[in-house]
Amino acid sequence: MSDVKRAGKRAQKARETRARILRAAGELFVQDGYGATNLQDVATRAGVAVQTIYFVFGNKRTLLKELVDVTIAGDDEPVATMDRPWFKEALAAPTAAGHLRALVHGSSAVLARVAPIMKVLDTAVTMDPEVAAEWTQDTDPRHVVHTAAARSLMAKPGARADVPPEQAADVLYGLLSPELYLLLAGARGWPHERFEEWVHDTLAAQLLDR
Repeated sequence: MSDVKRAGKRAQKARETRARILRAAGELFVQDGYGATNLQDVATRAGVAVQTIYFVFGNKRTLLKELVDVTIAGDDEPVATMDRPWFKEALAAPTAAGHLRALVHGSSAVLARVAPIMKVLDTAVTMDPEVAAEWTQDTDPRHVVHTAAARSLMAKPGARADVPPEQAADVLYGLLSPELYLLLAGARGWPHERFEEWVHDTLAAQLLDR
């Protein structure tokens, strides 16, 4: 076997191990809570030595941050949300109605993945100042994404002329939020499809020309 093939196999194995650790951490953080889960628990579920987790992630705080990032993205590729195909498809839509439909569909898929983890993150930030420090940011990345979406959306045919992009961004930020998804799809038991359709119709009433 060539050195290139050996290196490729090692890289693939390392990637699979990383994914297994992240999956185990996500399951345990949601099931038992961030504070109650230790790295040995994660290692046992992932089928690795705890030293492997320390080698790959360093500590539990970094593991949580990586978990959130991967959950938002849906994979471990270093591609920002605004460079993701679903977001670019929404931006490329010729009408405001098409843009909104694609945006809600893509955002709802992200919310379904990320909402339970964001609940874990909120608890971790409250109980661990070092986690809070890792997540202190001057700007909210989610609002940055919705601002970009709103500026494009509200400039297209079919958008309401009396709604400024800044207001549209806030409306998107509020309705396409993990908190609202947890409330309706989680606490109230709405099917994902019902949530997506309700959010779309509510946003259409707010942002599209009737």
